[in-house]
Amino acid sequence: MRSYDLSPFYRTAIGFDRLAKMLNESQRSENEISYPPYNIELVDENAYKIVMAVAGFQRDELEIETEHQALRVTGRKAKKEQESTYLHRGIATRDFEHKFQLADHVKVTGAQLENGLLTIALVREIPEALKPRKIEIGAAVPNASSTLIEQKAA
Repeated sequence: MRSYDLSPFYRTAIGFDRLAKMLNESQRSENEISYPPYNIELVDENAYKIVMAVAGFQRDELEIETEHQALRVTGRKAKKEQESTYLHRGIATRDFEHKFQLADHVKVTGAQLENGLLTIALVREIPEALKPRKIEIGAAVPNASSTLIEQKAA
């Protein structure tokens, strides 16, 4: 994949810095190794699930944080006092940090570690003011100016 320099857009586009930052991060992450492997599942219309394969990690070695519409999952393996000598090492237990960009109104509702799989539950909670609402069609439409006059009189 080609790498694009977006710095000229920073000089002329005001308020689009978040979009440019997301484009830069997506270019960088495609070239990096995706460890640990993970799935993102659509559970329901407004519910999601991230499942990460974190074999060999204990609960106290994993950390989940959310900040400014970003989810960060970090794994720091505790150092062993005695290192083992491996004839073959196929299970990776190195430290990792994985970041996910969350859409507006997406919140983390919980996390669970079972059988080497870390499951993070997310839900999109759209505020009532932003939800579509149905407007009933009535027989008469109130005049805006008459409504203002009635409010001032009251």
